Amino acid sequence: MRHTLLALSLLATALPALAEDADTYTNDLGMEFALIPAGSFMMGCNASFESCGNNELPQHRVRIDTPFYLGVTEVTQEQWVSVMGNNPSNFKRRRTNPVEQVSWHDAQAFIRALNTKEGCSGCYRLPSEAEWEYAARAGTTTAYWFGDSADDLGQYAWFDDNSNEKTHPVGQTPANPWGLYDMHGNIFEWVQDCYHESYSGAPTDGSAWATGCDKDSSGNAYYGLRGGSWILNAIKCRAATRYINSPDVRNNYLGFRVVRVVSPGLR
Repeated sequence: MRHTLLALSLLATALPALAEDADTYTNDLGMEFALIPAGSFMMGCNASFESCGNNELPQHRVRIDTPFYLGVTEVTQEQWVSVMGNNPSNFKRRRTNPVEQVSWHDAQAFIRALNTKEGCSGCYRLPSEAEWEYAARAGTTTAYWFGDSADDLGQYAWFDDNSNEKTHPVGQTPANPWGLYDMHGNIFEWVQDCYHESYSGAPTDGSAWATGCDKDSSGNAYYGLRGGSWILNAIKCRAATRYINSPDVRNNYLGFRVVRVVSPGLR
C-alpha cells in the first residue's frame, strides 16, 4: 500500500533537502507511515458554517514547518502485542482492530518500547494536537476531510450509526487525501498535548502545548483526544472536535497512532 501524497510536488519545491524522502515509510514491525508535508492551516472550528464547541475556538492559523511521518492507521492490536507482549483490548475479534483500553501513559510506554526495539532514540512519538488536525484535514477546510455533510459519514467512518457498538479493523474505510485511515471515528486517539479549554494562547508552530494545562481536583493535568470514536454521533467526529480525559484512564474507545520523525537518511 503506497499513497502518492497530493502535496509532494509542493513539498519538493519548498523543501528540496527532503525531496527524495519516500511518500511512505514502513518500519521493521511492518507499521506503515505516510509523509505529511509542511504547510499551514486554520486549526479549530469555522463558526461561519459549523456548530462549534467552545473548546474548538478561536480558529487560528498554525504553521507546520517540518514534515513528519504519521501512522496510516491507528496502532493495531497485532502491533501492540509485537512491542508490548500483551493485548489490553476489549474487542479482540481481529488482530487488525485498533488496540484500545490504552491510557495516555500506556501510549507513552509503547512509544518508549518501540524506540528501543527499533534502536532509534526519539524517532517515535505521539502527534501534537495541531499535527493531528493538520493531517486529518489533509489540505481541506471542511468539517470532515470529505466535505461538510454529517449525513455522508457512514461512507467514510465507523461511528454510532454503523459501528454495532464495537471497533472495526483499521483501513476498511476510504483514506483521506494524504493516505490516512480512520481519522474520523473508530477510536479516540491520544495526542501529546495536555488539554486546554480553548485555543487562546495556543502555539502557532504546530508544537505540543505543554504549559497552562487544565487540571483535575488533585492537580493532575488532563490530556487531549481527537478523531471521535465508534460510540459518538457524526457531529462529534468532525476534524475540529476535541475531547479530554485523565492520562491514566483506560477504556474500549481509547487508542492512538504515532509519528515517525523525519530524519537524515530515512527513505
